Amino acid sequence: MMAAVAIIVIWGIGWTMNLALSRGGHRSAGWAAPLIFGLTLLLIWEVGVRLGEVSPIILPPPSAIAVTFMASLPILWADFAQTILKGALTGYVLGALAAFAVAVMVDRSDFLTRGVLPVGAFMAALPIVGTAPIFVKWLGSDWPSKAAVVGVMVFFPILVNTVAGLRDTSAMQRDLMRTYGAGYWPSLLKLRVPAAMPFVFNGLKIATTLALIGAIVAEFFGSPTVGMGFRISTSVGQLALDLVWAEIVVAALAGSAFYGAMAMIEKRLTFWHPSQRK
Repeated sequence: MMAAVAIIVIWGIGWTMNLALSRGGHRSAGWAAPLIFGLTLLLIWEVGVRLGEVSPIILPPPSAIAVTFMASLPILWADFAQTILKGALTGYVLGALAAFAVAVMVDRSDFLTRGVLPVGAFMAALPIVGTAPIFVKWLGSDWPSKAAVVGVMVFFPILVNTVAGLRDTSAMQRDLMRTYGAGYWPSLLKLRVPAAMPFVFNGLKIATTLALIGAIVAEFFGSPTVGMGFRISTSVGQLALDLVWAEIVVAALAGSAFYGAMAMIEKRLTFWHPSQRK
């Protein structure tokens, strides 16, 4: 009963503060409102677990997770480097480069359009729990097999968006380029690739989350004694849920930073697009 009352009070205070910010028209409302909302949720979590006497094996409080996070920084950094920097980023870059190359080939060939895209759709539908063990058997349990899984996962969304973007130019724009005597490659580089950038970045942003998910899940099927997926699976078996949540925090921060970096690059390169105008 006390936990329920405390949660209602905390939620009411957070709601009132955000309402006051929105009505007051403060310049800080853009970042203060989500900050207050996040802190409200964390406080509700902490108070609910403490007053509700929830077992830390089921759900540890945020304070315990924070203590474990600070005490396990060397372990968390080693897992981050293994899973994110080696597995996820390497697979992301390789998958993106392959998708761009295939998109140009598909754009030039109707045969490839009819053949590659359906096959890509089939590959995208393959479950990671089925493909990850295969790559682990082929490439071993270290990060190259995780990079391969990530590459396959990010390939199709980037490919589809890039092909759609390359075909987004109007017939008048293409005719104008031909009037100037521009061949395929000058038209591609000066007209179609710039016009395709919003589509390309849409695929790249979607792939950021897929890359992290693929790298972490792939480690459940074989990895050395380091990595976020390895740490999560072993910590669950040891009932060390605070370390599991610490790894989840690292994954969430990495995913947000990765997506934010792509969004920032997109804003710099596609400032001319209506979606970037305020």
